[in-house]
Amino acid sequence: MNAPAPSLLQYPYDAPPAPGAAQEIAPELLWVRMPLPFALDHINLWLARGESGGWIAVDAGYGNDATRALWEQHFVSTMGGHPIERIVATHHHPDHLGNAAWLAERFGAKVAMTIGEFLTAHATLDQRAAHTIGDTCALFAAHGLDREHVAAIVARGNAYSRGVPRAPANIERIVGGDTLRLGARDWTVIPGYGHSPEHAALHAREAGLLISGDMLLPRISTNVSVWSSDPDGDPLGRFLKSISAYEGLPTDTLVLPSHGMPFRGIAARVAELRAHHAARLAELEEALADARRPMSAGEIVPVLFRRPLDLQQRFFATGEAIAHLNHLWHRKRITRVVGDGGAVRFSA
Repeated sequence: MNAPAPSLLQYPYDAPPAPGAAQEIAPELLWVRMPLPFALDHINLWLARGESGGWIAVDAGYGNDATRALWEQHFVSTMGGHPIERIVATHHHPDHLGNAAWLAERFGAKVAMTIGEFLTAHATLDQRAAHTIGDTCALFAAHGLDREHVAAIVARGNAYSRGVPRAPANIERIVGGDTLRLGARDWTVIPGYGHSPEHAALHAREAGLLISGDMLLPRISTNVSVWSSDPDGDPLGRFLKSISAYEGLPTDTLVLPSHGMPFRGIAARVAELRAHHAARLAELEEALADARRPMSAGEIVPVLFRRPLDLQQRFFATGEAIAHLNHLWHRKRITRVVGDGGAVRFSA
C-alpha cells in the first residue's frame, strides 16, 4: 500500500549499486541489489564478512535464474571466491528466502531464521495446514473477491513455489533477543509481526545500523494481510505494536531496508506509518458509514487502492483490506456479520 512521500528522512546514498556490483555500507558490510519479477522490482541484500573469512548473506533473493546468475557474478567479483558461511533469512517470502536452500547446498552453509518463518515456508510450499491455494481462495471469496479473480488465482497455481523452488531442510533457529555475530559486529534480533509470522530484523547498536527487512521501508508501507491460517486475526494490530520497538532506537540509526534506499530518520518513519494506517482506517469507517449497508473487503479494495491493480496486486490488496477491516472490528469500531453461505460483511 502506498504511503505519502516522507519528508523527514535523510538518504546518504544517491543511487543503489548496479547489478553485479556492491556498495560498502560499513567496514565488512556490503549492499547488493537483486531484481524481482514484480511491480516492486528489486530487493536489497546484505553481505557481511564471516569470522573465518567467508561471507554471511542476509536474505537470498528470489529463486529464479536471473537472480542466481547475479549471485554467480558476486561469488567472483564481490566475494573474491570466498564461500558463503551462513544465510540469515529475515522471513519466508520468496524475494528473501528464494535462493537460501540453493546457497546452503552449494556452500554447505546453515540457514538461520525463526521457526515461525521456517514452518510457514514449508506449509506454503507443500500446500498444507491452511496454507493451500484453495484455503486462500475460499477466504477471499467469502470476503467478496469476484469469481474472475478467484479463478485466476487458482489457474496460476502455487506462485510461492516459483520463487522458492526448495525450502531449507533444517535451520539454525533464531528468536527475538538473540545476538548474531555478523561482519565483526553483534546484531540483536528484533522480532516483528503482521507482515509475516515471525519476521527478524537485526540491530547493531554500537554501529548504529538496523537491517529492517520488510518491517520498515522508506517510501511504501509493507503489506499487512489476513491469510487463511488466521482468518479472524488482527495482523495490523500486531504490526503497529511491532514497530514500537524501533521508536526508541537512536535517531542517527542507518536503516537498511529490503526495498528502497537506506535512510536515517527512524522515529519519523514510524510516525509516518502510524499516521498512514490511521488515515486508511478512517477512510474505511467513512466509506462504511456512507454506504449505509454492509460491505465486503472486495468492495472496500477501491477505497484503499485507487489505481489499477494487476492480479498479484489485487491478491495482496484483498488480504490488506481484510486486515484493516479486521483491525476496526477487533477494536469494536465496526461490526461484522457472517451470512449463511459464509459471506463476510462489515458495517459502521
